[in-house]
Order: sequence, then C-alpha cells, then structure tokens
Amino acid sequence: MLKIGEVLSLVSVMREYMDKFVTPEEAVKVVKSGDWIEYNMVNGQPIALDRALAARKDELFDVKIRISSGFRPIMCAHVDPDRKHFIYNAWYMSATDRQLQRQNLCNYIPMTFHEQPRLIQDIPTDVTMTAVGPMDENGYFYVGPQTFLMPVMVDHAKKVLVEVNNRMPKAHGQHALIHISQVDYVVDSGDPPLLNIPTPPATEVDKAIAGQILDVMHDGCCIQLGIGSLPGIIGKYIAQAGLRHLGVHTEMLGDPFVEMYEAGCIDGSRKATDPGKMVYCFALGTDKLWQFIDDNPICHTGPVSYVNNPVVASQNPNLIAINSCLEVDLFGQVSSESLGIHQISGSGGQWDFVNAGFMSKGGKGIVCLPSTYEDKDGKRSSRIRPVLSPGTVVTLPRWGVHWVATEFGMVNLKGLSTWERAEKLISIAHPGFRDELIREADKMHIWLRSSRIG
Repeated sequence: MLKIGEVLSLVSVMREYMDKFVTPEEAVKVVKSGDWIEYNMVNGQPIALDRALAARKDELFDVKIRISSGFRPIMCAHVDPDRKHFIYNAWYMSATDRQLQRQNLCNYIPMTFHEQPRLIQDIPTDVTMTAVGPMDENGYFYVGPQTFLMPVMVDHAKKVLVEVNNRMPKAHGQHALIHISQVDYVVDSGDPPLLNIPTPPATEVDKAIAGQILDVMHDGCCIQLGIGSLPGIIGKYIAQAGLRHLGVHTEMLGDPFVEMYEAGCIDGSRKATDPGKMVYCFALGTDKLWQFIDDNPICHTGPVSYVNNPVVASQNPNLIAINSCLEVDLFGQVSSESLGIHQISGSGGQWDFVNAGFMSKGGKGIVCLPSTYEDKDGKRSSRIRPVLSPGTVVTLPRWGVHWVATEFGMVNLKGLSTWERAEKLISIAHPGFRDELIREADKMHIWLRSSRIG
C-alpha cells in the first residue's frame, strides 16, 4: 500500500503530466521563424512532432533543424524543396540523409563525436524534440538506447518536447531519464514500430579482413565496433573462436554484441572503467537488440562526452577499436566520409576511438577497407591511392592513423617515415595495383629503390 506522501507525489506528477499533455499540432506552436531545433536520432527521432511541424510550413521561415543522423524520413525537409521554411542539417550522414543531400536538402556538420555536446552548448538551441518511453510513477521518462546527447539537448534548449512511444526499450545508464519537470510538452507518438536495421551480409573480403583482426585479439580485450557488414562478421568470428572475458566500450551497440554475449565471450571483468558493463552511447540494430537492451542492467548507456572521450575509453587495456574507411593514400591519410566532394557518412567517433586504441595499453585503433572497388561500369580501382581523390575530406590525418587493415594484411603506421608508410600500405594493396603504386610513390619521392623495382 502506498504511503500518503507517495500518493500525493503520484497525484502531483500526474497532474503535471496532464497539464503538459497536448496534441503534436499544439506542441509545435512553440517553434518560431528563425529557431534552431535539435532532433534526437534512432528510436529517439521524433516522428509525430516532425510531421506536425512540417504541416506548419507556410507559417514559418528559416527554421533550422539539426539531427545526429536521420534513420527515418524527415518530413520538414521533404515538404520544402526550396528550403525557404526548413533547413535540415546532419551531424552524421545516414542513407536517408545522403538521399536528401543529393536533392540539396541536407547539409553536413563536421565534428568529432565526443565533442558534439560541447558544440551544442556553444550554438543556439531553441527547441529539443525527442521520443521517450512512458512516464513512471515518479515522473520519469526513459530516453531509450540513445542517451548520447540527452543532458545537453535537454538542459541547453529553451523548450523541450517529448513524444511518448510505449515500445521504447528501457535502457539503463547515465542520463537515461528525463523528469516531467524538465519537459514543456508531452505528445502521443502513436507508438510507431522500433527501427529494425539488420547488419548487412558479409562479403568474402569482409571475412578475410575479419580473419586478420581476429588474429590480433585475445581473451580480455575490450571492443569497439563501428557500423556495417564488417562488425557483423567480426562478432560472429569472435563468438565461434570462443574468446573469453571480453569487455565492451563502444560508441554504437549493435546485434554483433548480442551474439558475442550469448556465446559467453563478454563479461567485462577485465575492464578498468565500468567493469561488468557493456557501455555504449547509442544502439542500432534489430528487435533482437531492443529485447536484449530492455531493462537489462548489463547494458549501460552514457553521454558521448564520456563514452567517446579518448581519455576515458583508453583507460581500458587492450582496447581494440575497429572502424571502416573509404580511401587511404600513400602518405597514410584516411578518408572515411567522402568520395571527392560527395559526403558519404561523417567523421563520427572514428578519431575518438582510433586515438583511444593507440593510447590504451596493448590497444589498437584499426581502420579497415577492401583493397579495391568497382564503379558502375565494372571498372576496378584501388582504394589505396597515391593521393586522395580531388576534393576528398581527410578524416584521419596521417599522424593520427594507427593500424590499417585490408584483406591482404594489417600494418601499423605509427612512427614510420613517408617511405616506410608507402611500403607498408603497398604491401596490403591489391597485388594487381602494387606495381603502379610503387611507380607513383617513386615519383613522389616516398619510395626507396630496391630489387623490387626493375
């Protein structure tokens, strides 16, 4: 039986909830022309509020929207092809964002992920919009498995709007809750299904790269995995290999971690930070992942300023950070976000974790790429190039690159001169392009003549 104080507290929070519960159309009236709006992402991405805001198009001008990455349609962008009313921007480019970019409806915001909260503090945010789980008897909403920006998104905004999705997983961790007192309006989301994004199937090249990485892993490693098909096959190989006492400190939690956990590989017992916890700042995957996270205290979500901070992550010994890239040049510069001037993804947390892997005792910051690609006409080209393609953005400067892996091997570039870097990178390039790369390296005076040049 509830005590009188508990009853009064419950009545108080329910009264406040009802006072703030409005339709999406009513809630978005707080938005004014010229405002900056921050959307949460993944399952926190606002759907009902975005749709209601889009319906106000003709009343508003120069409303700027930011999102870390859009995984669902952004109606405010779609209804305004001339961008007179809404200007949409992304901190990282998803497939949805790339499609909008091709229509000149999305712009990229350069950043490294652990600094994003600081950047938001230094720029205006008039309105924050996020989906949340249902409110509990103490007046708290669970944010769900995407808390990475919640503290600053809530504290820095002039107005906070939440839409309740009863399907939202209950994710434990730092800043996993928002109190009704921090919210200006609450709306009903209509309980849309959670995102269901399976890991893409692995190619034979992915499998070969995963094999290279598995060779440098051992019991007790702490793992960070990026997005894509390669993390999926790495997780499968680790599960099959039966590695034990692995830790997790990762920007993104995905289905591969569930597979490793269920195989008995992960217990977090050798971590220096948050021992016994699988630490992440957002999750992306399928229903299997959402069910695993839901009310599971082993899964520990936290702000990106903590999770991605290289000083924090690197405290874990044997941190193996694994991320993908698009091109590497013979000087060791890495692009993971653009091909020429065309933005493909974003820098995200790649620098954060490559740096953390290098700083970690026994750790490795690894960037991976297939040695070649084929264009739409079937022409094959090397992804290890003499210089990056014109206009290509450098994600990792040459001094910041640690290990590079292709299906032909892994090389450590730290501490190497320009000719040593060229030699190492050519050694893991596709054999069909090595002679050409040697000739180009020689022209650039980063090759020492040897018996390998006739």
